[in-house]
Amino acid sequence: MTEEEVPTSVLSAEHCHLGEGPTYDVATDTAWWFDILEGRLFEAHLSSGSTRVHALGRMASALGRIDAERQLIVAEDGLYIRDLADGAMTLFCPLEADNPGTRSNDCRVHQSGTFWIGTMGRHAEPGAGAIYALHRGNISMLFPRISIPNSICFSPDGATGYFADTARAVLYAVPLNPATGLPRGEPEVLLRHTGIGGLDGSVVDADGQIWNACWGAGRIDVYSPQGGRLRSLRVPARQASCPAFIGPDLSRLLVTSAWENMDDAARAADPQAGCTFLLDVSARGRAEPDVKLA
Repeated sequence: MTEEEVPTSVLSAEHCHLGEGPTYDVATDTAWWFDILEGRLFEAHLSSGSTRVHALGRMASALGRIDAERQLIVAEDGLYIRDLADGAMTLFCPLEADNPGTRSNDCRVHQSGTFWIGTMGRHAEPGAGAIYALHRGNISMLFPRISIPNSICFSPDGATGYFADTARAVLYAVPLNPATGLPRGEPEVLLRHTGIGGLDGSVVDADGQIWNACWGAGRIDVYSPQGGRLRSLRVPARQASCPAFIGPDLSRLLVTSAWENMDDAARAADPQAGCTFLLDVSARGRAEPDVKLA
């Protein structure tokens, strides 16, 4: 399939070691994303063009909005409530805190307010991770023995969940209870990735199409709910990592990237590795729901 060239700009030229976990707050026109390996949280106000970088003091990979004053940060040792006013972080609950060999990775909030959270080995050790659900303040393990959890996202009606194990090159679909965001059946293979790159972060639009960052291939692939590839969009960094719909009408795509595991020669050949991009894709995106703690 031919890659499309869409109008693309650089939102942040700060080179993230491992950019991940983008999300967007419609109410404040603010995009958020992480540099996992450097323990940094980025905050970009789109209307003003200003970007701030917050040092977290720990690896973190994703956040969910609780309300106008608070966020829930998913970090290497647990979940933290972060106050927007001063950035103060308070431990909400530990997660694999007794296992120094793992960290958090891909996560996303279901329409019900349940937060799906992926963990993995710090060196992508086979089967070292898992996918959990934070449902009304209680954490339960959904899927064990995951190597690299990615592509956590949900259909518009909340009745299907998706996730990938990048190491297995498989994207799974899981039937869910739309009211709780919890599985009511077993995962089934939706598609098997072949060719260059691997399945990384994904987000689902209002039409149910799955927008996936293809790590190592420098592109976004768009899949139908049945798993057929519909489009491929070029990203100007080889290690594209995760997309998010942004803007007042959620029609643009923010894409994070990384320079992880690239030597000097590879970085010279990929000068925008780690930058964060905006793609004008005319999507019908969806707003991210708030996470519910009680």
